[in-house]
Amino acid sequence: MNIVFSDLDHADHDIEQDILASAGFDAPMLACRSEQDLVDQLTDVDIALNQYAPFTRRVLEALPRLKLIVRYGVGVNNVDLEAATDAGVQVCNVPDYGMNEVSDHALALTLALTRKLVPMNLACHQGRWDYVEAIPLRRQSTQTVGLIGLGRIGRLYARKVNALGFRVIGYDAFYRPSAEDGTDYIEAVELDSLYGRADVVAVFCPLTEDTRHLIDAGALAAMKPGGFLVNTSRGGIIDEVALAEALASGHVAGAGLDTTEREPLEPDSPLWAQPRCLITPHMAWYSEDAAAELKRKVAEEAVRFARGEAVYWAVNRLA
Repeated sequence: MNIVFSDLDHADHDIEQDILASAGFDAPMLACRSEQDLVDQLTDVDIALNQYAPFTRRVLEALPRLKLIVRYGVGVNNVDLEAATDAGVQVCNVPDYGMNEVSDHALALTLALTRKLVPMNLACHQGRWDYVEAIPLRRQSTQTVGLIGLGRIGRLYARKVNALGFRVIGYDAFYRPSAEDGTDYIEAVELDSLYGRADVVAVFCPLTEDTRHLIDAGALAAMKPGGFLVNTSRGGIIDEVALAEALASGHVAGAGLDTTEREPLEPDSPLWAQPRCLITPHMAWYSEDAAAELKRKVAEEAVRFARGEAVYWAVNRLA
């Protein structure tokens, strides 16, 4: 089978190349950005290792030889899954490579917001040494964290904030906490209840048509006054204009965003004018360990498929 990297912005792909070469494959690196790039350059390709290039229905229908797409990361928003299934193309992701990193990053944003670390650090640097500027702060055991999405990463974050004393409530359309898997400390609630009760709302759901702008002006208005919002999941789940307005009014006391609807966040975004909005550059997934694991697992999945073995992380189900 012919294997290629459709696109990749990492500094190198040595780990992948070593694994592929050991299995007898030579995978060239392409730089596809558009649908047309994929159509023109993947005609004779069986397996594509993909980061951002868009595998739309048009692309998939134009590449009848393509059999597998392995996506670098958890999300597969750039792949039309329905079209891939119709075309008989298996799509795989790597859902578990950065679970600890993302949950740690969400925890770091949560603590930075609730302890007001960033504004107090700025005040100290500006010569104001006075804890009064941080008032009010509250003990963690008096606060409730509400999770939207209780997948692998959400549950890992829940375990960490629970260990620090926060009460934990959660909403997930497909998962219910239970004693069986040790998550019965998470109180299952509906979204309306979560918004009204949570001091911190933390987002861990995928971006779909159902979740796009899930947290809109109405949801933000329903949040507990003075609450915080954390998103290390996907940009687009939050209506950023509505969030900027909620921050400006003070109804939302602060937000921590690792992902935004457009990345980098556009220069004219109203969020830049909100000093209580902490922004990081889609880095929650990253550690040297996670990056190496991601590379290894992408290559190993491709090799398994090429050898006729069962893949580990199928996203779509083929007939």
